[in-house]
Amino acid sequence: MSSNSATALHLPEDPLKDLINENFIQYASYVIRDRAIPQLEDGLKPVQRRILHALYEKDDGRFNKVANIVGHCMQYHPHGDASIEDALVNLVNRTYLIEGQGNFGNVLTGDPAAASRYIECRLTDLARNELFNPKLTEYVPSYDGRNQEPVMLPSKLPLILMLGSEGIAVGLSTRILPHNFVELLKAQIAILENKKFRAVLPDFAQGGLMDASEYDKGNGKVKVRAKIEKRDHNRLIIREIPFSTTTESVISSIEDAARKRKLKIRSINDFTAAAVEIVITLSPGEDPDKAIAALYHFSQCEVVLHSNIVVIQGERPVQLDVEQVLRTNTEQLVSLLKRELEIRRDELTEELHRKTLIQLFIQHRIYKRIEDCETYEDVQQTVLRGLKALRVELTREITIDDVEMLLGLQIKRISKFDLQKNEEDKLKIVEDLKGVRKNLRQLTAYVIGYLEGLIERYGKQYKRRTQSTTAEEIDVRELTANELAVVYDRERGFLGSEVKGEAAFRCSPLDRLLVVWKNSRYQMIPPPDKLFVDKDVEYFNIYDREKIFTVVYKTPKATFIKRFAFGGAIMNRDYFCAQEDAELKFITDRPVTELRLKYRHAKGTRVDEQTVAMKDIQVRGPRSRGIQVTKRTVTSVNAR
Repeated sequence: MSSNSATALHLPEDPLKDLINENFIQYASYVIRDRAIPQLEDGLKPVQRRILHALYEKDDGRFNKVANIVGHCMQYHPHGDASIEDALVNLVNRTYLIEGQGNFGNVLTGDPAAASRYIECRLTDLARNELFNPKLTEYVPSYDGRNQEPVMLPSKLPLILMLGSEGIAVGLSTRILPHNFVELLKAQIAILENKKFRAVLPDFAQGGLMDASEYDKGNGKVKVRAKIEKRDHNRLIIREIPFSTTTESVISSIEDAARKRKLKIRSINDFTAAAVEIVITLSPGEDPDKAIAALYHFSQCEVVLHSNIVVIQGERPVQLDVEQVLRTNTEQLVSLLKRELEIRRDELTEELHRKTLIQLFIQHRIYKRIEDCETYEDVQQTVLRGLKALRVELTREITIDDVEMLLGLQIKRISKFDLQKNEEDKLKIVEDLKGVRKNLRQLTAYVIGYLEGLIERYGKQYKRRTQSTTAEEIDVRELTANELAVVYDRERGFLGSEVKGEAAFRCSPLDRLLVVWKNSRYQMIPPPDKLFVDKDVEYFNIYDREKIFTVVYKTPKATFIKRFAFGGAIMNRDYFCAQEDAELKFITDRPVTELRLKYRHAKGTRVDEQTVAMKDIQVRGPRSRGIQVTKRTVTSVNAR
């Protein structure tokens, strides 16, 4: 192939496209793993983990300025102080891990927290005791390489379900609702005992009423309602509000519903302080039960919360349900407690070995043998030879490190060695070792006891706040049945709820209207505000596909009677209920037993009227022709 043809086949370079292709996957992976989606193992996003690590490093039992913690955390988190402060305030308001002092905002009213220089925080006892163990923590360099931060915390708590989480990443999102602390631990106990347990349901700090019939183990939805009390004959008091709302947003939604005439209220006042108290005064004559139903349907007194549990497990995002998360957290708890027991066993064994070494070194005066040694190596070997003769009293082989420890003993320690106290210490270590080994043999029972201890210590502090119930479905059509007054102005040809005049009937905005014109054309339409329908409308009312109609219509050749139901129809589409060139003489949806037709008098006729019994006419569809009754001109139709 010539160079010219090669040049002709060469595609033009697109540096931007190449750059996006090379970096998009890396960016998407970074956002998913390091920003938006929490880790299954410890239930935390990176910013939360770094905040807790910073608090642990600064922890001395006293409160620290939030500004100081934010500054310290910036050594680990490369995204600025605002994101750190927001995440810290959020954790304080969840109450489990961080205790606050000062104004951290109000989850009920939506008020923001004070500036970070004015508020203080520290780890709670629960976090301090159950989240941290440097011996079990893997560390990696921070973003600038100057510090070490944990890959994940060795959490013994099911934090991901306790705290809940929300995040939007590239191509996926997560929303995990918070659950009750005690119920989660009881479910873990049931898992360890291989027993069935009741479904674990969300629990919200704001309280409220919850219908979790469609929760589907965390990948469905829950319906949360405000708790509303009836007071006197015309007052309602909202005591608790749904999760994800504030008193301000609830009040705004109620006022909006009132402006749209969905609800009739005289006034609304907010007396919320430590607890929610919104007082609604209804208009005179308003039914409190109907008003409560309207509040649930037309305002934020009822919200639907969708749940989608997406987490990072190991190195990749996965979708799980509540039970799978709990089982994974329980397996992790067993593993962590086992590793802690093994570390404790090794530490006790080493301590027993150390105390025995010191006792033998002093009791058998091995230190006296090194007085004649000329080199340090001779000193070490002399101590080693002296101790090897006593190996049977030790728990393991003697090492050079053991010798160095003995040679480092102070003369004061040797001269004042208390043999009795050392024996007592060794006995206590032996008892502790027996306990640790017993717990390792009976690990499941030990883990269950550990969980029961947590429930006993913290159970009263974290009681369920959201009441689980079944929300009755609100019949909105019934609730709004009389909301719109439909008027037809025949002189101008307008139909609708904003047309001036006497109302023909009242209906709901959810209803559909049937309009039939004189030429037999008909439409199904939503209730209009003001719609021009012309002056030749013969019938209009609420559409009911099953209702039986009786119609008399004429064509140029004859007059017909028919009974039919309109059945299904497409919105705003033209249909005809009679033949072409027909004209409606009579239409009614009332039950009719007979029709009396009067005719124009003609020469040679003796009878000018006719009675037709409706029982003889079958009910058919709107396109049916009906029964021909006469070729004479009909002047009037009367129904009985």
